[in-house]
Amino acid sequence: MNVVTRFAPSPTGTLHIGGARTALFNWLYARHWHGTFRLRIEDTDRKRSTQESVEAIFDALDWLGIDWNGEPVFQFARSARHQEVARTLLESGHAYRCYMTSEELQHSRKRARDEGRIWRYDGTWRDRDACNAPQGVAPAIRLKAPREGYTVIDDHVQGHVAIANAELDDMVLLRADGTPTYMLSVVVDDHDMGVTHVIRGDEHLVNAARQSQIYQALGWTAPGFAHIPLIHGADGTRLSKRHGATGVEHYREEGYLADALVNHLLRLGWSHGDEEVISRENAVQWFDLPAIGKSPARFDPERLSTFNRLYIRNTDDTTLACLTTSHVASRLARKVDDEEAALLVKAMPVLKERSKTLAELAQNSLFLFHARPLVIEPKAAKVLDGDALLRLADLVPRLNRLEAWDETSLELCVRAFSEECLISLGKVAQPLRAALTGSTVSPPIFDVMALLGRDECLARIKDITQAACP
Repeated sequence: MNVVTRFAPSPTGTLHIGGARTALFNWLYARHWHGTFRLRIEDTDRKRSTQESVEAIFDALDWLGIDWNGEPVFQFARSARHQEVARTLLESGHAYRCYMTSEELQHSRKRARDEGRIWRYDGTWRDRDACNAPQGVAPAIRLKAPREGYTVIDDHVQGHVAIANAELDDMVLLRADGTPTYMLSVVVDDHDMGVTHVIRGDEHLVNAARQSQIYQALGWTAPGFAHIPLIHGADGTRLSKRHGATGVEHYREEGYLADALVNHLLRLGWSHGDEEVISRENAVQWFDLPAIGKSPARFDPERLSTFNRLYIRNTDDTTLACLTTSHVASRLARKVDDEEAALLVKAMPVLKERSKTLAELAQNSLFLFHARPLVIEPKAAKVLDGDALLRLADLVPRLNRLEAWDETSLELCVRAFSEECLISLGKVAQPLRAALTGSTVSPPIFDVMALLGRDECLARIKDITQAACP
């Protein structure tokens, strides 16, 4: 089966979570059938469309690993083609010139509101002769849509959908200023790009009926439609900013892995048995439209965090350290040198067990890069009382005599010391943590000591004890 899908965002902002899922589903369907996935930028809203948004969309898709075939199509650049098709419909009798003025349209809409009914264009100029046109009024071009019967959509997700033609008025194809409307542009672009399947949000279901009428008027074969349910927030209402971040760039900046976000988006409305964690390879192999449900899916940040933690744990240490470096550099306000980068790789097995995001991972790694003397947090300073400092000073010679500087040797040494002092291990471990990291929270203290190394550990302890007893 020859499959061509497309993703067609408007460049009026960054890529929304809903848009990312739509792009993903289109990409997966095309890849599943060894077809083509195209990207079209619908930039006809010239006041709101920006190049910055275009670049943000490209960047987000690239980060998500959603690649497209061929060059992106820019809808505004194809305006002449859209106008040409509108004239073809006019010449074939499937469209007509409408000379209603903006004032007349406003009056008609107001009357509908006053009467409590939905406004639809009443076809005033549908069968009137253009010789009766008022002077100085530029006409719009409207589709001469069927008035009786139904327009039927056999949707791959929603099933058999029939919309009464009486509910669909004669839509504008070209505005009075000659600019094409969304409805016309989408049909022409999808046809010219060879799109076989339009996969998009179910808010476009009525648009599918309108667009089908244009296809019929042109004698073109309409693509297959698959209208997927909207994404809701945890409270069951449509996902919006009040639910928190809704843009892909936020999750990237916060240190979520692209594979984790893709996995979560994949599970929003689509399923494959009881599978939860799904690789890209399996997603491409398994994805198909019949498995998409009709009910809205809920975007759950906690579930995304669970996915992210799992993907972090399963990511190669070198790759994970590379992904984390920019977050570390941002917090240090400087570049991470090669020696520090190597230390970060070495620390990954310890750090990634405790981190839900790359941002957390970077924050948890900062103790590795602190300049001496360390800045001690207030809570940590309380741990370093007089007795604790004396114990640390007494512990230093024992640490210095250790032949092996590894987690096991360090733990045995500190445990033996605490037993001799008749105190709990925590009475020694917590001051060690405060002295070596400046905090009361860190990875396991013996892992910390092994990562920092003998010289750095002893130097940091010395800084603390000497500062207290000059």
